[in-house]
Amino acid sequence: MRKILYALQCLVFILFFTVTGNSLIAQTTGKIAGKVVDSETGEPLPGTNVLIVDTDIGAAADEHGDFYIINLKPGLYTLRIQMIGYEAVIVRNLRVSVNRTSYVDIKMNQTVLKGQAVIVEAEKVTIKKDQTGTIKNISSDQIDILPVESITDVVSMQAGVVVGHFRGGRNTEVSYLIDGMQVDESFDGEGRAVDLETEVIEDLEVITGTFNAEYGNAMSGIVNMVTKDGGNEFHGSVSADVANFLTSNKDIFIGLEDTEFDRNQDYKFHLSGPIINNRLNFFVNYRFQNNKNHLNGIRRFNVYDFSDWFSSDNPEFWYSEHTGDSVYVAMNRSINKSLMGKLTTRLFRNLKLSLLYILNNDEWHSYDHAFKYNPDGMAASYRKSNMYALQMNHLVSNSLFYELKLSYLNNYSGWYVYENPLDSLYEHDAYFSAAGPGFYTGGEQKGHNRRTIDDRSAKFDLNWQLNRTHSLKTGFLYTHHTLNNKYSDIQNYYTYFPDSAGNYVEYEWEWVFENDRMKIEFPYYQPVISPDSSVYSDIYKVYPTEFSAYIQDKMEFDEMVINFGIRYDYFDPNTYYPSQRRNPSNQSNEYLKDENGNLIYDEDGDVILDPDRMSTYIKIDPKFQVSPRFGLSYQLGKTAVLHFSYGHFFQMPPMYALYQNHAFRVAPTDYETTMGNAQIKAEKTVSYEIGLWQEIMDGMDIEVTLFYRDIYDLLSAKVISTFNQVEYGLYSNKDYGNVRGLEVKYDFVKDHFSAYVNYTLQYTRGNADNPVQTFNRAGENTDPITRLIPMSWDQRHTFNVTVGYNTGKYGATLTGYYNSGTPYTWRPTQGILERVTLFPNNTWISTNYSVDLHSYYNVHISKNVKLKLTLSVYDLLDRLNEVWVNDQTGRAYTAIIRETNLLSHRSDFNEYKDIVQNPAMYSAPRLVKIGLGFTF
Repeated sequence: MRKILYALQCLVFILFFTVTGNSLIAQTTGKIAGKVVDSETGEPLPGTNVLIVDTDIGAAADEHGDFYIINLKPGLYTLRIQMIGYEAVIVRNLRVSVNRTSYVDIKMNQTVLKGQAVIVEAEKVTIKKDQTGTIKNISSDQIDILPVESITDVVSMQAGVVVGHFRGGRNTEVSYLIDGMQVDESFDGEGRAVDLETEVIEDLEVITGTFNAEYGNAMSGIVNMVTKDGGNEFHGSVSADVANFLTSNKDIFIGLEDTEFDRNQDYKFHLSGPIINNRLNFFVNYRFQNNKNHLNGIRRFNVYDFSDWFSSDNPEFWYSEHTGDSVYVAMNRSINKSLMGKLTTRLFRNLKLSLLYILNNDEWHSYDHAFKYNPDGMAASYRKSNMYALQMNHLVSNSLFYELKLSYLNNYSGWYVYENPLDSLYEHDAYFSAAGPGFYTGGEQKGHNRRTIDDRSAKFDLNWQLNRTHSLKTGFLYTHHTLNNKYSDIQNYYTYFPDSAGNYVEYEWEWVFENDRMKIEFPYYQPVISPDSSVYSDIYKVYPTEFSAYIQDKMEFDEMVINFGIRYDYFDPNTYYPSQRRNPSNQSNEYLKDENGNLIYDEDGDVILDPDRMSTYIKIDPKFQVSPRFGLSYQLGKTAVLHFSYGHFFQMPPMYALYQNHAFRVAPTDYETTMGNAQIKAEKTVSYEIGLWQEIMDGMDIEVTLFYRDIYDLLSAKVISTFNQVEYGLYSNKDYGNVRGLEVKYDFVKDHFSAYVNYTLQYTRGNADNPVQTFNRAGENTDPITRLIPMSWDQRHTFNVTVGYNTGKYGATLTGYYNSGTPYTWRPTQGILERVTLFPNNTWISTNYSVDLHSYYNVHISKNVKLKLTLSVYDLLDRLNEVWVNDQTGRAYTAIIRETNLLSHRSDFNEYKDIVQNPAMYSAPRLVKIGLGFTF
């Protein structure tokens, strides 16, 4: 309770400090600033009017000629600068990005003619001058021409993002925001609970390096998605896209037919415009995808088929039921529905309200090679997310504004074959077998998971432009989580029912006549789930809370910008932990003994429990930390900017690591159990970077950045031994890693031509790939890792090139990817090396590369209506890129096959090599997507 009071006191102090001289920058807007002087004398021109064309927004230069315009939505702006006795100056194509300042230095010429104006283009350095870290802002115009299908594709193209990891961190170290509101998937810690389509993004901010104090709950990177608003004109579009895989590798990717033109289907609808001009606007976007994708199975077996390959060594006595229809079944298919709606209103000139709603409804199926001939036995993943957000933006004065955001996010996720765990369609476990042919010939996966997370958040941001130099910032975020987890392994009600002879009836079987044939049936089956007190279930409901606040000052001088801030983070797991980890759920009674090991009895002759060996349950203390952030940029001449940044970044581990095995039950087998630990502390990263941006010529620039990161207290699982000598894993903070690297970015834009090139050189080291790697090695009696090893995403060279030529009528963009390959663990099987324990990730997969294409052609039907034809080709060269490989051969789709393997293979429908020829070891083949749409 004292911790909460302390946090509230901090909040009161911050708000007081805000009123007296500090504030926060909103995470959805940017700023324009500059200076106006006489071109001949260099003297400032006080009172000069600076207006944003086609708006009523503007500012007047002060006595030093300085001006600033705050609280601007991201986008392209045109400025008109005018003063009596001087030629007006028009600055075009001035890009404003979220959380950034665009600088304009204006030199005005004296004139006696009215109406005369000088038109200039905004310089690139204007949006680089305040970049104290590695930040990439991608506008909606740039996203529209890229060969991408999602925001994830856009993010993956950026320098520093290697195999989905930001600057070498684990994939749980990134925070995702929509309009400045966090939408992280907090249970697993990977990705986001809410997805947006590329069509609704106005500005995408990707931070791969150090970031300012307004951002938290992340150690490696930030992805901030700013959504579009509706305008005063109606705009809309409707499109239909179909796609198919046209590949020469149909022997690997079975079941693909060139004539199936609509294997993947993609439908989009968008409409925006006014409800009341200048007062109330709307924006609606919907997308539906039905994708079969490229990995097929064959339904040779149904889930109720039974096979027996081991009752006899004589093939004549092998038994196999295969009642399937032998058709191809898409195994990595998905159905995705996405809806975003937004209402925006301006009640007054300086007060803006918006109501945002986002819906995601998804179903994903993942390929598992063992289910190739029994595809109906695989569980699928489900997600349904609903997000509601109310945002208020109030411009109090030309130098002060605040934003208040209230949001509710409901995220349901599931993994199961049938939604009802007691569904009568579940079959007996006896059908579920992978013996003999190496594939499941019946049965279903019996894991069943349903989880709901409700997040209620309140966020307040305040930005005070104190003067030309200081932009003072402060704010807070409060989030209340409700986590309702229901995981169970589906059991058989008859497991412990004996018959009259004392034998269990569970596996008794009988012959039945079905579909004109005799088959074996197991009549004693009824699905049941166990309560949370069992090791077969993990069912709980918890209510953790988070609070954060920060203070930051952005100091903007003529040739230098300094960002300095401090962040406070508070997390309360709001749960309990057992006092004795060696007997966490009091599964065993531990009694007092004397020094000779004899039991001690009380006055009544009863044994006495040993309080030091029995658990009581203690309330967890909240966790908090303070992290400083510092960044500096220095302008070198007119066309170069040097930047340096340093910061401490904290992040609580994913919630599964706090609450897993909530009943603290330990299975009777060693290394079978892992247990959550709400006492774990936040993971920590200390990051440094230095970079130089240089404009080579008009429209062409290059940026080089060096970085280093130390990552402490990473999530791990340490081994605990119970008093019964059963060993299990307890999540803790034991792992360490470090990353060093170099990033090079080259941009060139000239008229309709554009080229973007980036290269990442990176070295990622640590003692464990994932939290349970050390624990699993102990369970396998494998030597511990005693030195830093390459992580599985330690790709040395990553190279991306995008080249495009795009006009209003037609255009095409090509993106090429080159990756030097990620590590894998080579395990020799012959010779003296077979007796040597090799460290994991001891060699690398071969090089991968691919090329994607996006093109379009517009046909104008009328003045405001046009027909748009699109053609996209992914993996244009149809290259077989290895995603993962056999640990003996180092290649995909291969294995060292010995005579013993062939002799032990028992099957009447396939050969042994079928087991090792897994098509999922390759990336997807060439996909050709064509689309037709109307826009107005």
